[in-house]
Amino acid sequence: MTSTPACPAPTCTHHAVSSLLDRADEVIRRALESGALQPIRTEQCWLDDDGFRFSVRWVSSLALKDRARVDTVIRRQPGFNPFLPPEPALTVAALGDTHLVVLNKFPVIDRHLLIVTRAFEDQRSPLSETDFDALATIITAHGGLGFYNGGRIAGASQAHKHLQWVPESAATLDAFIPAQLPPSGEEAFANPALPWAHAFVRLDRAPDAAAKLGGAALAAAFRAACAALDLPCATDPMPPYNLLVTREALLLVPRSEEKWQDVSVNSLAYAGSLFVRDREQIERLRACGPLAVLAAVGRAPA
Repeated sequence: MTSTPACPAPTCTHHAVSSLLDRADEVIRRALESGALQPIRTEQCWLDDDGFRFSVRWVSSLALKDRARVDTVIRRQPGFNPFLPPEPALTVAALGDTHLVVLNKFPVIDRHLLIVTRAFEDQRSPLSETDFDALATIITAHGGLGFYNGGRIAGASQAHKHLQWVPESAATLDAFIPAQLPPSGEEAFANPALPWAHAFVRLDRAPDAAAKLGGAALAAAFRAACAALDLPCATDPMPPYNLLVTREALLLVPRSEEKWQDVSVNSLAYAGSLFVRDREQIERLRACGPLAVLAAVGRAPA
């Protein structure tokens, strides 16, 4: 099925995007009241590894019933598509003609937004300029971290194409970007302290950079990162990868494995944010070290 679903939520014009989070907060309030939104309550600790700090969240021991929600998130059901159409109670707004902004039904992070294609596209298909436009629209207005899990091996739990966004308070790239950056958008570069293949591309940091960030700029940065990693940027399906974007930089990480042992890894891990089921998994992460874990599921540097 590839028809465009009906959506009762308002369309976000460029002007209205500035109030998107206000709209999201109202939808969150109503969805919590109705039970449509089912947050996973977590506890949090920090793991330090070679100068990098990682946040690790796990299902709270005071909310063990949330384990069932975690199982729902990680259980892949090929015949089930929650985005065609998305639940009306979780739909925040239409973002142009091609995308909808939807709440994550089982959020670990507050204000976790999904940017979903209206019609079905596979999560492994190449990102289009309209995908980059939709992501840039939200990042321009609200900053934060946009990300994309390119296929199951990259941590995607749904086959329907969806980008994601979380507030800056949840995760950023700041700690992973080298202090000395090349000029805006001119070349890809790596942080030699990170033991996996990756490419950063700096985005425009002029005083009015937020106003300039657009889909074309993100698409160009993505192509530059792909070229640096010898990753084809337009094959269908794409090889697995994680993409992370802030106003300042784009990060691309090729993936080789979906999990480290039994711990799922998605894009947020490469921004220093990991999620596990229980304390036992944390202790194994601590013993191995987050940097080694991420290297194990990534690709070796050239």
